[in-house]
Amino acid sequence: MVDEQQKAERHQARQQRLKEKVDARIAAAQEERGLLIVITGDGKGKSTSGFGTVCRAVGHGLKPAVAQFIKGTWACGERSLLAGAGVPFAVMATGFTWETQDKAKDTEAALTVWQTAKGWLTDPTIDLVLLDELTYMLAYGYLDLDEVLEAIVARPPHQHVVVTGRGCHRALLELADTVSEVKKIKHAFDAGIKAQQGIDW
Repeated sequence: MVDEQQKAERHQARQQRLKEKVDARIAAAQEERGLLIVITGDGKGKSTSGFGTVCRAVGHGLKPAVAQFIKGTWACGERSLLAGAGVPFAVMATGFTWETQDKAKDTEAALTVWQTAKGWLTDPTIDLVLLDELTYMLAYGYLDLDEVLEAIVARPPHQHVVVTGRGCHRALLELADTVSEVKKIKHAFDAGIKAQQGIDW
């Protein structure tokens, strides 16, 4: 029977091998530049993750900016908190597209937010730009894909960009440095539980 000391020694040896692999990867990762991060998928938590990154940036003294597409008419806990910390916001403010049912109005609102976001993407004083729900604007044709891609590619070298939303266009996925897919296993709304302030928005 293996005694406790042998178990401890084996555990330490495994952890040492793991540490060596991790240390080697850290040593090999020497490039430092702005990242394009895409958070997509049909599960809950994409915008939450994007805003978590914004909060992290603020906590480290970086300067982020947020463009919000679609979710413009609801109270937004993240906006209430982060605007108070000096984070600038551009908000579409028309609500969900299935409620407005007015493509011309939605397109105009999306373009207005995009013009502000495009300015941030040229501003070297902005360290991070969150393009929340941008994927829908591309899928619906409210924004020009090539123009969006060009603006992201031409941004200041140190600037990070986070894109959220379902059904991200393949071209954005290919351009991205990091892509995470949020998969839905269960969702309370499907069980008839309404969205709740402070948890869902």
